[in-house]
Amino acid sequence: MNILDYKPPGPIARDFMLCDEFVRGLRGPIGSGKTGTCIMEIFRRMLMQDKDPTDYRRKSRWAIVRNTNPQLRTTTIKTYQDWLKPEVVGEVKMAPPPFHHLITIGDLEAEVLFIALDTPDDVRKLLSLELTGGFVNEAREVPKSIIDAITSRLRRYPAIKDGGATWSGLIMDTNPPPEDHWWPIMAGEVPPPEGMPSDEIRMLIKPPNWRFFNQPAAMHEVKNERGEIDHYDLNLDAENFKNLDARYYLELITGKTKTWIDVYVLNRLGAVDDGRAVHPNFSRTAHVARQPLAPVPNLPIWCGADFGLTPAAVLAQRVRDRWVILKEIVLENAAADKLGTLINRTMAEDFPDYKIRTLWGDPAGDHRVQTDETTPFQILRTKGIPARPCDTNDVELRRLALAGPLGRMSDGGAAITIDPSCTVLIRGLEGGFCYRRVRTAHGESFADEPDKSRYSHVVEALEYLLLGCGEAREAIGRKQHIEQTRSRVIAAKRQNPFGRLKKQASPLRR
Repeated sequence: MNILDYKPPGPIARDFMLCDEFVRGLRGPIGSGKTGTCIMEIFRRMLMQDKDPTDYRRKSRWAIVRNTNPQLRTTTIKTYQDWLKPEVVGEVKMAPPPFHHLITIGDLEAEVLFIALDTPDDVRKLLSLELTGGFVNEAREVPKSIIDAITSRLRRYPAIKDGGATWSGLIMDTNPPPEDHWWPIMAGEVPPPEGMPSDEIRMLIKPPNWRFFNQPAAMHEVKNERGEIDHYDLNLDAENFKNLDARYYLELITGKTKTWIDVYVLNRLGAVDDGRAVHPNFSRTAHVARQPLAPVPNLPIWCGADFGLTPAAVLAQRVRDRWVILKEIVLENAAADKLGTLINRTMAEDFPDYKIRTLWGDPAGDHRVQTDETTPFQILRTKGIPARPCDTNDVELRRLALAGPLGRMSDGGAAITIDPSCTVLIRGLEGGFCYRRVRTAHGESFADEPDKSRYSHVVEALEYLLLGCGEAREAIGRKQHIEQTRSRVIAAKRQNPFGRLKKQASPLRR
């Protein structure tokens, strides 16, 4: 196909391309042609750029962003080259960062930079650019703070003295995100989560020059007389349907869960976890209260916190041997000072008759920050919050500190109960905080470290709370016993490597 003869895969994709708003988002099911639409929209806007008054070239600069480098290279760039053929517009140079210079069509002179967000250096690189436009591929995997950072770099190239940009803006595509994600909140599809601070809510109010587009579902549910799903029929009005094999969706849903089909085929908001949960013992039925939880009088409130640029905190009470998680505080692109302010505000508004006994946090938070000579714990203490670092940051012990209450019973119920307003914490425990599936030479496996995401920080805040309050003491004893036993076994083998001295019993059998 001649790239200049491109036609959008459906009326929603067409309206998306014809829209001139500063920020546009396109959401749809898998196979709906979203990414191809966005790539061709970039190319179309390149060709629409007015000529430079000096050399009469149509100059523009674009950034295409994906959350990880492997996904950028194997998915985004591959799709880009499927639509913009190298033999027509030239090769993408894969030397880091990947880069494409389009100069082979008429008077076009455009730059495209491909950027992953794996490391802080990658983000800093993005923040140093001067751009005409940007494309965020699979925006559900990118935090709102990155979207804001990208928009701050637009309308910067070409410079006004060189004629400026004919159109400048950000386009995004995505499969459906969870309901608590910034996309559906800004699109007006769901209200902000209960308990979200007012300043965060203001960040999620859709500006007038933003617009979101939803493509139709790829299939329809067909229900029986009892209201149960009997089967799925193809939606012949689905976008890009004519470009797919007729068997594509029928075979795609085979063996898939209803949740997977809802998200990837029916274009419904939801979460599908493609990984191994860090805390598999969590059960929404067992560990989440059906009604809001009230604090128990005359008992203190404990707090756990995780620091960094995406700080989070949880507030809880210990009722005999049971933990009651009352509130979560989740921030993006904020510091300890703001976290402390929100903790105090939450206590004043929701728990005015209670005090925080101790805030437990990451020991690394006791290190001085680069910008001044204070630490996050010192900042919190100046706000009247009794903050202390945990004695250890041993990851295994942190995990065990939470695994213990999740796995035991107390007073005839679970030893940990979570208020239903803690939506990010609940999603994190359900599997949002997970070990991602990775491809290896021997097939598929899981990453060695959990994926850092908007769900990880609040779960780790709960881990720090329980670790600081002593939930890991039994785990520490078990770990020390295992290590001592292992040391005795190794020493015995060194003394008697062939096991010929029958009188020396194995330490494991003593």
